[in-house]
Order: sequence, then structure tokens, then C-alpha cells
Amino acid sequence: MKDRPEPGAGDEGEGQAAGVDAPAKTAELEARCADLEARWLRAQADYQNLRRRAQQELDSSLFRVLQPLLDELLLVADYLDMALAAPATSAEAKALAAGVELTRSKLAQALEIAEVRAIPTAGTFDPALHEAGETRVVPDKAPGTILATTRAGYTWQGRILRPARVVVAAAPRGAGASAEEPE
Repeated sequence: MKDRPEPGAGDEGEGQAAGVDAPAKTAELEARCADLEARWLRAQADYQNLRRRAQQELDSSLFRVLQPLLDELLLVADYLDMALAAPATSAEAKALAAGVELTRSKLAQALEIAEVRAIPTAGTFDPALHEAGETRVVPDKAPGTILATTRAGYTWQGRILRPARVVVAAAPRGAGASAEEPE
């Protein structure tokens, strides 16, 4: 029994030492916890940024790969539209036009499934979406109004595949020139 210390003999010094170190140890652990939490949050943000960048690169490479195919399909659609615009007077020509119309319709469905959308050409000219192929002075139309579409434009997933080529109303020559020229 001599190996055991007497109860209460050495407890006072150890209790005081443990009591003094406890706030310091708690502060150290809290600081370490805050550091680890900050590092974890940074790692999470880095991971989210990496995922976003990877998705952007994937979308960009997909667009680069699909754009030539989509451009060719849009050219086919243009050719089919031109074939449909030709007059069909004979029964044979009308049957051929019906076949071309069905082909054009099926191509339009396929483009719609692939999220290829036509650019609207009603209203005012938007240089981000439209290409002015021609301007005309039309007295009863406001300048910048789209008068006609000469080639349809398309977007794919919010990106412009090709702008719509349009005819745009212009201001009369005398109206803009007289205001700009000093006398």
C-alpha cells in the first residue's frame, strides 16, 4: 500500500496546473478549429470553382465540336426553304414540294430537339442578334425597325450560331444630315 499515494496529497498542485492550462488549451483548440473550418471552406470554394470551370470548358469544347455540324444543317434548312419558295405549278412539282416540306419539317423538329432556336426578327434591330443586310428609307416606319428577313438566324444554348440577316428601316437622309451640319 505504500505504492499508492495518499488521497489529497498531490492533487492540489496538479489541479492548479490543469486549471491554469485549461483556458489556454481551450483557446488553442478553438483557434485550430477555426483554422480548419476556414481551410475547409476554402477547399469547398476551390472545388466549386473547379467544377464550374470544368463545366464551362466542357460546354465550350462541345460548342466547338458541334458548331460546324449545326452550321451545315442550317445551310441545308436554307436550301430546303429556297426549294419551297420556288413556284410549283405542275402536279409533279407539287408532289416534290410536299416531300421537301416534310423534309424541312423533320429537320426543324430535329433542330428544336437539339435546342437550336430561331432568332426573332420582329420589332427593332439588335446588333447582337441581327446583321443589317440592307437599309431602306420607309417614311411610316421608325428607324431601326426590321422590315424583312433575308436569312434566318439561330442560337444554340444561348449562343449565336449565326445572326439573322435583316432589312432595316433607316432615317430619311435629309432629317439626320441637316441636324448634324452646322451653318
